[in-house]
Amino acid sequence: MDNLTRMQAFIDVVDAEGFSAAARKLGRSKALMSKYVRELEDELGILLLNRTTRQFSLTEVGEVYYHSAIDIINRITDLQETVRETGAGVKGRLRVSAPRSLTDLEIGLPIVEFASEYPEINLDVTLADRLVDLVEDGFDVAIRISRLADSSLIARKLADFRMILCASPEFVAKHGMPANPRDLVQFPAITDTNWKGRNNWVFLDNEGKEVTVPVNATISVNSPEVAKRAAIAGLGITMVPEFSVESEIKDGRLLSLMEDRFPPGGGVFAVYPHRRHVPAKVRVFVDFMARWFRDNGRNDR
Repeated sequence: MDNLTRMQAFIDVVDAEGFSAAARKLGRSKALMSKYVRELEDELGILLLNRTTRQFSLTEVGEVYYHSAIDIINRITDLQETVRETGAGVKGRLRVSAPRSLTDLEIGLPIVEFASEYPEINLDVTLADRLVDLVEDGFDVAIRISRLADSSLIARKLADFRMILCASPEFVAKHGMPANPRDLVQFPAITDTNWKGRNNWVFLDNEGKEVTVPVNATISVNSPEVAKRAAIAGLGITMVPEFSVESEIKDGRLLSLMEDRFPPGGGVFAVYPHRRHVPAKVRVFVDFMARWFRDNGRNDR
């Protein structure tokens, strides 16, 4: 019997919290599971489990061995799957969730370019600004624009991202310019309902701490493009993604306000569930997106 089999049996016993439970789960006998673990301990010359008639616990060295064994088994599994997929080529259905507010703009282009480069991948893209549950909704990967906090997902940052507070020169000439975030309550606001804050915008106060400022939304719309156009028309102050107003800021149709008051840490991320093995189709998609954003100067701020 090889050590990898014994190692996997040890992991299964610990995960199931007992020999009997592990045996039932795997369809093997309790005696066989006990035999594997005992042989592993004999091979190592050290006790991994403290056993009693009612329960067992990991020894100190058993705890270390358990985590190292998981890493070894995962690496072997990944290697086997990579070899299989290399021989078979990168193909299959890839379900992607992406925000409509991203793909309606110029930087939605990489998804189309990816489909051209990998014709054997059946790309199934759902555009929605709601936050999907990748596992429950059956998505392989999602593109998200945010400050991520969900540790249950693997996240790769594709590009820097920040919000911009802006208004037209005509609006500022008529209504004045807010001196600090709390002044915004006195101004008509155009809110993009895709974003988490909606009518509550987050800024940094004088001490660099985050503060939430309520705004008076005279126009609410689920599109940064429409919010931008309303701001250009002089209808209010809006907060939109920087990439959506770059050209308008550059040509003077919009003015960027209070740039030093925005919290850092935002980004465009590719996220996917934690798995023992990440499918090759997910890896090549994430790598492609990261390369596209890098080559197009979207992650060099």
